Amino acid sequence: METKGETTTLGGINDFSVGAGELDELWIAALGEIEIQVSKPNFITWFKNSHLLIKEGNGATISLPNNFAKEWIENKYCKVVLGALRALDETITKVDFVVAGGKEAVAQKKRTMNQSPAMSVAQTEFPEFKIDPETNLNPKYTLASFIVGKSNELPYAAASAVVEDVGSKYNPLFIYGGVGLGKTHLMQAVGNEIKERYQGRIKVRYVSSEKFTNDVVWGIRNKRMESLKEKYRNVDVLIIDDIQFVIGKTSTEEEFFHTFNALYENNKQIIISSDKPPKFMPHLAERLRSRFEGGMMADIDYPDYELRFSIIKAKLADRQAQLTEEVVQFVATKLNKNFREIEGALNRILFFQKTKGAVITPKMASEIIDELVQAPSKNISPNEVLRAVADSFEVSIAELESASRKRELVHPRQIAMFLLREMLDLSYPNIGEKLGNRDHTTALYAYEKIAKEAQKNQALSQKIMAIRELISGE
Repeated sequence: METKGETTTLGGINDFSVGAGELDELWIAALGEIEIQVSKPNFITWFKNSHLLIKEGNGATISLPNNFAKEWIENKYCKVVLGALRALDETITKVDFVVAGGKEAVAQKKRTMNQSPAMSVAQTEFPEFKIDPETNLNPKYTLASFIVGKSNELPYAAASAVVEDVGSKYNPLFIYGGVGLGKTHLMQAVGNEIKERYQGRIKVRYVSSEKFTNDVVWGIRNKRMESLKEKYRNVDVLIIDDIQFVIGKTSTEEEFFHTFNALYENNKQIIISSDKPPKFMPHLAERLRSRFEGGMMADIDYPDYELRFSIIKAKLADRQAQLTEEVVQFVATKLNKNFREIEGALNRILFFQKTKGAVITPKMASEIIDELVQAPSKNISPNEVLRAVADSFEVSIAELESASRKRELVHPRQIAMFLLREMLDLSYPNIGEKLGNRDHTTALYAYEKIAKEAQKNQALSQKIMAIRELISGE
């Protein structure tokens, strides 16, 4: 930590060495970053029982349970793993993978013996790995832990109603919204609530669209489609996540259609999630579209400041961790996109707080978050930002860049100025010059005006988030 006068910086936030007792802490934080980038089924399948065995010099060695997992992660996720570790410790420039056993097992055993019981439990009980094999549900997702705000109160109310009247009310329940807004949490929470309330009398199965597709492929290859049909049609509640990934896969979509019909005709509950409503799925078969729209459709919007603040406080309580009120307020204000982004930021902030042994300040949190949220914007050009804003407001880029002060241009131009600063960190003089050769104070005023209004105006916040997604191509 370096202190110069009143300015406190991290002095290189990743400039530290990890001792043997801290390897698990580093790997848990890295897993939190990996979880954000990898689909849940793949994360659970390939990273379960993984450990950070050694960190020496600029290299890290990861232990995996078998050769299959080792080869798969080396080929598919090596860059993801390295990126997650480097985000926490920039001295790591290479990563190796080994199968647990032999010398590595001895090293792991010695390390485990030297660490505290709490650390050992933390590693073995990483929450995403505690999956019920019968239902595929993760018990950490509950309705009680689902924080409700203006952006998600409708789907929460619909989900609660489904628990009270399974198969009869709101069937199918179709929940849609952007990435990282809590759809999976809510859907699995419904499954867990039904399972607990009805004590196993109602059979529940949760599945991702990826897993459903893989099962169909397996059934076709092995001529075991009857077994597949029994698996998915012999349930009382079928919960399928990210249905948009099934669309366009002929055999999978066909099987889902017949599974849907079989369950629906027998008053079995169907719960579906997607990133968009059925009417905006161009390749969705009309017969499925009509069935989806025939039930209850509920959207989860981008969270407002109050919900983001509440989520951060809840996550801190779950982890028995503390951050100052100023830091919580800063994170809730700075990260206004989705909960995964917030999760990733908290992983980093808490990791640095623990390893540095110092209380994180808003300035330190800003440095950590900037590394997390600015990297994806490096390859975005100013014209891409202007194009997205122009398309969203049905004006032209030339009009945004003009000297015109028409009311219908002022607002989108201010949003463009805000995004050019927020996403690309352009200087105010550069922004002003880009948009009608205006003075830098105009750009500064626009940025501060939109930033302030977005905290209070849910519609404006959602509009900005939608434009950001359009720019990022998410």
